[in-house]
This record gives sequence, structure tokens and C-alpha cells, in this order.
Amino acid sequence: MPRRLLTLTAALALAALGGCSATGVLNAAVSPKSFHADDDIAYGVNPRQKLDVYTPTASAPPAGAHGRPIVVFFYGGSWQSGSRSSYLFVGAALAARGFVAVVPDYRTWPETAFPGFVDDAASAVRWARDHAGEFGGDPSRIFLMGHSAGAHIVMLLATDDRYLAAQQMSKSDLGGVIGLAGPYDFLPLHDATLEAIFPRALRAASQPINFVQGDEPPMFLAAGERDTTVDPGNTDRLAAKLRLAGDKEVEVKHYPRVGHALLVGAIAGPLRGFAPVLDDSVAFINSQATTAMRREGATRAADVASPSAPVSQSSGSSGNVIQMRRRTRAEEMPCEATPAATSIVAAACPKHGTPGHGD
Repeated sequence: MPRRLLTLTAALALAALGGCSATGVLNAAVSPKSFHADDDIAYGVNPRQKLDVYTPTASAPPAGAHGRPIVVFFYGGSWQSGSRSSYLFVGAALAARGFVAVVPDYRTWPETAFPGFVDDAASAVRWARDHAGEFGGDPSRIFLMGHSAGAHIVMLLATDDRYLAAQQMSKSDLGGVIGLAGPYDFLPLHDATLEAIFPRALRAASQPINFVQGDEPPMFLAAGERDTTVDPGNTDRLAAKLRLAGDKEVEVKHYPRVGHALLVGAIAGPLRGFAPVLDDSVAFINSQATTAMRREGATRAADVASPSAPVSQSSGSSGNVIQMRRRTRAEEMPCEATPAATSIVAAACPKHGTPGHGD
């Protein structure tokens, strides 16, 4: 199919079908020479807890000394639908730019409600870190990326530390987060299904904006100006809250003439002319990955130049200090925090979301 005709076909499909069915058109345009895929890998016992890994071929940019950055991408679908196989075009595009891309499935409604799908995402991120070396990835440079409901999920991982803590990780382990058309501040709800997905007692705990503290990883937040599915104000309100809290690395992009589905569709080759979403995301990842490597190198050099004095183990005070820091950090959480992500179900989190925003 001629490229111009393929572009037109994909654009019309996205406009008419809202993005989900149209992904088949976008996947058909992917060259298998640009990546290698390892499919159907389990990260949990549930049938939905599987993922695909896309790795670069020889034509991709060279890897760093410690491996390639890892990008874990979570798709959207109103927390009710979606399939990793539909987003081959995302994994292939990221691999072609030199990254190890991980695209997981996760449980959706009605099989699970909040926070089950966020728990799944945390497990997938832990899997990506633990298995990074098997695919040429650098476990110290993990980036999260999500579209729509997937952006909501990755932003909760980046703001509410309880999910990653349940996987013996923290948001400080993340090199950066990319949110595309994400709902981050979407209360009150006006849909019966969403009210079931997000039980009333847990709704405040489902809003990423409620957990911003100023220690979040670098953020790239993007929205389409023609998005009528998720109000672009979600992006602006979260960015403002991050900056007010002290997060300095917050980049925001609004793409004109781009709607909800096209924002992720523009990652595919035939649609890149509509918006530079892929180029901007890649630039963000490369910038943050380079900064992380320089910081790690400087720390290593400082350790060599000034070796630490031996620490006495007789009193056990070091362990007490670590425990005290953990308790202090938990007390500073916007809700009562516990180490397990599933404890959110039992947490009585005060509602301080901004009412009146569309879902």
C-alpha cells in the first residue's frame, strides 16, 4: 500500500473507531526488520499478567556501557479493555530508537477494580527491572510510559510510593515518566461503570494529583488540544501541582489538531507527521538517561576518591535510622501508607480532589 494512502487510511480509522480497532492498520505498517520480539512472557499467574519485550536490531542506536534504557508502556482502554498485541507499533517504534520496550497486559474491569490494575503494573515494572539484563537493558534506567488509562496507572506508580514499595522498589528507581492524555484529577465521576471500577471509599486514593510531594521522577506530560475523551486540563493541573511541590523537571506539550487516539497513534510511522510525539518522548528519555549516567559516574568517582569510614555494627543504630526514616516518610504521605500496595483497599484516604472536572 502506498505510504500516503496508508497514512490516510490509518488517520481515518483512528478518527472513526477511536483508536482501538485502528491499531491493526498501524501494526500492519511496522517493518519486522526494526526490532526483535519476545512474546507471551508471564510476570504473574493470572492469564492477563503477561507481557511482550521488544529489543533493537543492529540498525538501532548503539547501547551504552551498562545497557539500553528500558521503557515499560501501558496502554489505555478505560480500565476495561485493551491488549498488548494491539500496541506492537509502540514497542517497535521504541526498539527502533534504541530502547528495550516492555508492553504488559494487566487485569481490567470486571475482573478487577481499583487498585488491582495498578498492582499488576507495579509487578510488571519489577519484572522489567529483574530481567533487564536478559534483554540488554539497564535496570538502573527504567522509564514508564502510558496512554489514557495507562497514563493514569503509571502516574500513580510515580506519585503513590506504596505500589512500588510492595515490589521492593520506589519511585526513585524510575528514570522518568511519560504520560499521554492521562486522567490524573478526574473526580467526580459521572459514569456508572467508572463508579464501580473506583469504589467510593477509594476514589481519592485513585487520583495521582493527590499524592504529589515534590520528589517525583522527571515528567513528560502530553495532551492533544482536540481531546474530547480526557480533558487536557488533567495534564495542566498535574503539571502545576508538581511544580508547586518543588518538582523541577516537568515538561508539558500540547499538540494542536490532535485528539485522544491520535496522540498515541502518532507514534506509528504513517502518522508521525501529525505530531512529534515519538521524537519528543525519545528526546526526553535520552536526556534523562544521559543525566542519570553522568550522576552515577560522578557518584562512583566520589566514592573512589573518598572511601567511606567503617561503620560500627555493634549498636545496630544504622538499622534503626533506616527504620526511622521509613516511618517519617510514611507519616508524610497524603494518606496513611503501608508497605503493601493492596493495603490501599483498607486505607481511609481523605478526599481532597478538585470536584467538577470531567472524567
